[in-house]
Amino acid sequence: METTTTSTNLQLPRSRPEEQGITSTAISDFLNAVHNKNLELHSFMLVRHGHVVAEGWWSPYRSNLPHMLYSLSKSFTSTAIGLAVSENLISLDDLVISFFPDEAPEVITPNLAKMNVRHLLMMGTGHVVETMEAIHRSEDGNWVKAFLGVPVEKEPGTHFLYNTGATYMLSAILQKVSGHTLLECLEPRLLTPLGIEGATWESCPRGINTGGFGLSLTTGDIAKFGQLYLQKGCWNNQRILPEAWINEATSKQISNGDGGDSDWTQGYGYQFWQCRHEAYRGDGAFGQFCIVLPEQDAVIAITSGTNDMQGVINAVWEHLLPAMQPEPISPFDASAAANTTAQLNLLTIHPPTLQLSSSLEETISGKLYKLDDNEQQWHSFSISFNNNEAAVTLQNALGEHIIHLGRGVWVESFAAILDGNLNRMMSSFTWITEDTLQLTLRFIETPYYVTVNVKVENHMIILQHKFNVSFDQTEPESTVGRA
Repeated sequence: METTTTSTNLQLPRSRPEEQGITSTAISDFLNAVHNKNLELHSFMLVRHGHVVAEGWWSPYRSNLPHMLYSLSKSFTSTAIGLAVSENLISLDDLVISFFPDEAPEVITPNLAKMNVRHLLMMGTGHVVETMEAIHRSEDGNWVKAFLGVPVEKEPGTHFLYNTGATYMLSAILQKVSGHTLLECLEPRLLTPLGIEGATWESCPRGINTGGFGLSLTTGDIAKFGQLYLQKGCWNNQRILPEAWINEATSKQISNGDGGDSDWTQGYGYQFWQCRHEAYRGDGAFGQFCIVLPEQDAVIAITSGTNDMQGVINAVWEHLLPAMQPEPISPFDASAAANTTAQLNLLTIHPPTLQLSSSLEETISGKLYKLDDNEQQWHSFSISFNNNEAAVTLQNALGEHIIHLGRGVWVESFAAILDGNLNRMMSSFTWITEDTLQLTLRFIETPYYVTVNVKVENHMIILQHKFNVSFDQTEPESTVGRA
């Protein structure tokens, strides 16, 4: 069995950076760079020669909590297809419509008829528009039928279009041929051998895992997944994935640009992006990364909440990549190592602390405000202060939700105000001015946080809220509440 390095147990071993050929100073420089460029990272793990040499979580984010991966989920879906191919459940040449004769449109165009599993994997379906738009419009919840109804205007395999609906179809095909969801297929074949526990995956209205997004894992799980690929599919002297599949999935299958300085124009494999410097990666919106560097025998796992994903990758290329040496670093700089370890242990996203209190706290505490119609569908708002904590009560269509906040510190609570699901939150409050209160609500298992400014005017409040990241950046939304 050929492997680069193999781990001796389900957790990757730890090592000093210098022992694995990278200086602690380079890691510190990387951390400083992302801080200076205002790139909000939530976690960072660097694996070299099979050893974790640096890891850190920006408090209140924690190592044991899963993080929403968005499109980094796609690389796990690709892996499931590789496993299915190795078990002869499907072939990459199988035609997509052959799996779903009942969902196919009445008129099957020549291009749709040619589309196969390989085209789904390489984002070369022939579509010229992202199919998720049609999928989300489907009133009956039949995402497969909606996908097959989108016109295929180009010959499959000739045109790259990043198409999350294509990945959903891979999940649907897998469930069709196996009788199990994508996650159920991965658990005994991939997750359990790697010691990955507690994975969750969102599903469509018909119970099919979404495939192109919706997976949540810890940072350590992301790193192990990348290490499995770096080790050409072997783990603990066990063959998990065929090496031929690894090589095929992570090599360029279709062009998606002219190269240059962008890591989104270097080519695309089977749900893996090609990178500069002979690397490849899975990634997800707002900075979820699994970067694999075969020439350096390294893996980098990152979770974030940033709109500048290229900025994060640039920091890797500028500070970490050139510091990776083939031999251990000698002499060992104990002082630099200690400083970097302390820096990693003290990573923090501080709660805003602008003005600790206001005389208006007594005026608004416990008062109920009815809210005008708003996009978030919040019906009423109230806040009660008790020394250095506050409790916000929000009423929406799902009921009443209580959010606990600390005065300049993070306090944990759970509420269903983001996406209809119960989300873990860390929240704080501060006053911006005498009449404006600021609430910060961090959904710490996602890339999101929301800032809510509450301006107090006589018997009225004006709520203005803005998310840190979104797919369509908009101005802060304002809602009026009346006592």
